Amino acid sequence: MTLSSPQPLRIAHTESSLGWGGQELRTLTEAQGMIQRGHQVTLLTPRTAQIFAAAQQRHLPTAALSIARKTLPGFWQLRQWLHSNPVDCLITHSSVDSWLSALACQTLANPPVRIRLRHISAAVPRNLASRWLYTHGCHHIVTTGAALRQQLIRDNGFAAERITSIPTGIDLQRFQPGPRLAMRQALGLPVTPFLLGIVATMRSWKGHDYLLEALSQLNRDDVHLVMVGDGPMANHLRQKVAQLNLGHQVSMPGNQENVVPWMQACDLFVLPSYANEGVPQALMQAMACGIPVISTPVGSIAEIIQHNQSGLLVPPKESAALAQAIGTLLEQEALRHTLGRNGLQHAQKYFSLTIMLERMEEIIRQTLSRYRPHDRATAR
Repeated sequence: MTLSSPQPLRIAHTESSLGWGGQELRTLTEAQGMIQRGHQVTLLTPRTAQIFAAAQQRHLPTAALSIARKTLPGFWQLRQWLHSNPVDCLITHSSVDSWLSALACQTLANPPVRIRLRHISAAVPRNLASRWLYTHGCHHIVTTGAALRQQLIRDNGFAAERITSIPTGIDLQRFQPGPRLAMRQALGLPVTPFLLGIVATMRSWKGHDYLLEALSQLNRDDVHLVMVGDGPMANHLRQKVAQLNLGHQVSMPGNQENVVPWMQACDLFVLPSYANEGVPQALMQAMACGIPVISTPVGSIAEIIQHNQSGLLVPPKESAALAQAIGTLLEQEALRHTLGRNGLQHAQKYFSLTIMLERMEEIIRQTLSRYRPHDRATAR
């Protein structure tokens, strides 16, 4: 007898955050990938969230709900949507939408299984409310790195068998090495001997301040820095560039829909984060472009960068150490090329988007099989 293929999954993602960054990008990438695999996916988010507009541009099914805050109207809208649109799995991404989802599902006769996706290393409060949310408010937890998984097990006492680490996947067809000089000319960037790059939302913990200080300490006119992105720290960073007299050495082009050519233009990629990281997509993307990287052992970053093999790691919040690492790679061309090549090989082996999608689908089906064994989505 021949077994039939698993039926398509009905999946909904909730996102209450109004901001923009790697978390939102992963959500959109995963949603698009699951649709391409034949599943039904809908994003539930406030109309004012940046991810709402981005999802619309990508033609992803989206429902605008008032879930930016924990309010009764938001709870009721989410509950009504789930009642009218039964799904197999609800994946939540931020605190507010996780709470609203957990409470709304308590009122449904046949609620979906719920997976809490943890993107960052910020501590989960050790109180009864948070414990309920992570043990009874969801059926499984997915983290974007192994260190984040261990943190929840060690610090919060959550059961290891209920937590899985699935790093974000990268589209290796898009992110690949390109002609650096041609990219600089096309983007209007200076054709300097050395171009440093960072692609990140301009938040304090991404470490832009320390990168600018390191650039100042290098005291080299043959180095230019391009900071791609925007965010709450943008005006502060412009002021800091002026204070350090780095205006002729720094470009700030803002957010870019397509960051690939900006990465391909760089000789070196730097992300000096000091908090709240999982596995930053920008680092993986840079490595997939064959660019040597420098970062910090924060969150799960050390899981993708082996110091002196696939990149360099420096202590967070230490601009002098960062300047020294940058200087080392600027002076040692052979090491620069070795790190770039090793990083590329590591990315091609471990950062595939297909791996992430396959593992997420597997976790969803396993969770359904355990908590809803007669569900249509697990039938074969």
